Amino acid sequence: MQASKLLAGMLLAASAASAWGYQPLITDDTGTQGQGGNQLEFSYERDRAKQAGFTDTTRIVGSTFTRGLTDTLDAFVSVSHMRISSGQPGVDSANGNGNPAVGVKWRFYENEASKLSFALKPILSFSLDENKEAVGLGSGRTSYGVTGIMTQETWFGAVHANLVADRTRNSNTAANPNSTMYRASVAPVWDFQEHWKAVSDIGVEWERAAGDTTHAYFFELGAIYSPSKDLDFAFAFVHYNQRTHPGTNTNILTAGVTWRFK
Repeated sequence: MQASKLLAGMLLAASAASAWGYQPLITDDTGTQGQGGNQLEFSYERDRAKQAGFTDTTRIVGSTFTRGLTDTLDAFVSVSHMRISSGQPGVDSANGNGNPAVGVKWRFYENEASKLSFALKPILSFSLDENKEAVGLGSGRTSYGVTGIMTQETWFGAVHANLVADRTRNSNTAANPNSTMYRASVAPVWDFQEHWKAVSDIGVEWERAAGDTTHAYFFELGAIYSPSKDLDFAFAFVHYNQRTHPGTNTNILTAGVTWRFK
């Protein structure tokens, strides 16, 4: 696999995760919108990935609409647009839409006394054409994944934890082998003032493609400002390290807005 395509695939995995999580976190929570509730999320990311002396820059604008079908079941649709600028000589930049996705989140267990809850979140990502896959904008075949979610409310706020399994399927498997990724992550959230939350996130990933397994880790620090119960502004810094040969280090700046309404 070419280095530029490897970087693009890694960036897409990180960016999709952060767009679908509890903004600005990569890790999601068990919260749902309630029956008839709606949520709109908009996010912007700027990613700089360094590998073998070269730096690729990716800018991603994403949006997600979520609708509460019942008090414990949400459905959502997510779209994104990205621009990849390669620092490698002879490698063209790319600009276009990423894989659109749909999914649901079902909170199947909740204990009001202990404030512990669990949810499942399956996701289906629709295919792009082969030309978009070739330049690193996404996968050329329908892909899928599922996230197991735990939320424990605490005296300082909450702790969220995820276990994720994702399957990415490509059209040109000679250049971009199909891959399976597993991720484990945990995210404490502190309510330190009336309108402010401090967030952190740490996780590890394992990805297997073409018989090889690579490992990665990430950590994140950020904040959420909520001027009202229905509006959030989120900001964060993420460092992502992929243990390939040579290794890849990515720094991500992200900002987002979340609006909830009936």
